[in-house]
Amino acid sequence: MAEKALTAVIQEAYIQGVSTRSVDDLVKAMGMSGVSKSQVSRLCEEIDERVTAFLERPIEGDWPYLWIDATYVKARQNGRVVSLATIIAVGVNDDGRREVLGMDIGPSEAETFWTEFLRKLRRRGLRGVKLVVSDAHEGLKAAVAKVLQSTWQRCRVHFMRNALAHAGRSGRRVVSAFIATAFAQDDAEAAKGQRRKVADQLRPKLPKLANLMDDAETDVLAYMSFPAAHRAKLHSTNPIERLNGEIKRRTEVVGIFPNEAAIIRLVGAILLEQNDEWAVQRSRYMTLETIAPLSDDPIVGLPVVAA
Repeated sequence: MAEKALTAVIQEAYIQGVSTRSVDDLVKAMGMSGVSKSQVSRLCEEIDERVTAFLERPIEGDWPYLWIDATYVKARQNGRVVSLATIIAVGVNDDGRREVLGMDIGPSEAETFWTEFLRKLRRRGLRGVKLVVSDAHEGLKAAVAKVLQSTWQRCRVHFMRNALAHAGRSGRRVVSAFIATAFAQDDAEAAKGQRRKVADQLRPKLPKLANLMDDAETDVLAYMSFPAAHRAKLHSTNPIERLNGEIKRRTEVVGIFPNEAAIIRLVGAILLEQNDEWAVQRSRYMTLETIAPLSDDPIVGLPVVAA
């Protein structure tokens, strides 16, 4: 019984981002013998089975919306320390509920990496994706078109940061307010029209900013073609920023991971924990009435009949 209790304490502490030294102190405070770093690692290997089952589970139903984001962690690779992108994908299904759908580790700039990541999701059953929301990774954009044939939304928050970098410190507030008028429109056509007016007003003094707005129009306003009730959650990767922040907080405790398997163990456990929290929430992330029409399933997609 004592061994089971010890294992549970160490595993939970590990997932919560508690350092090995602090785990040792905690175990001693419970009146047990201290634990070494190797013992912690051995006991935490039991987490791997649960994480693997979670990350490889079948994906069922339609998933109209998919958010993909990355956070960077350090790991030892071939005798040196490198920075690796830890990619997570969160989706909303045709029932309006959120789930963590997958994760992977690799170079975020490589189209081959993104393509294989999306293909893994497809092999597990991902279908019905209408919109993918992410930061501006050209490799990911190309992979989305190739593998999912869905629309891509460039994160509006990241776009604004890039845009305001061209505005100068003194002009950022005014420029931000100008650009925001495009996002405040009621539909896609009105938003595009207003975006062009704003870009033309800025062009004489800020040509680089105007050109950036021209190039990004389709991608940064893609969400405007989807139901108005969903747009606040579709224009950026903000819906998974809190999750990414928690991953960053707990991985920073580790500092440098010994290998990729250790990253998958910890991050996968965090994702499993978050997914369980979402599963027990009573309210849907998006209402069934507003999301059902997006489903490719003709039964799910039938319009709601008034009582």
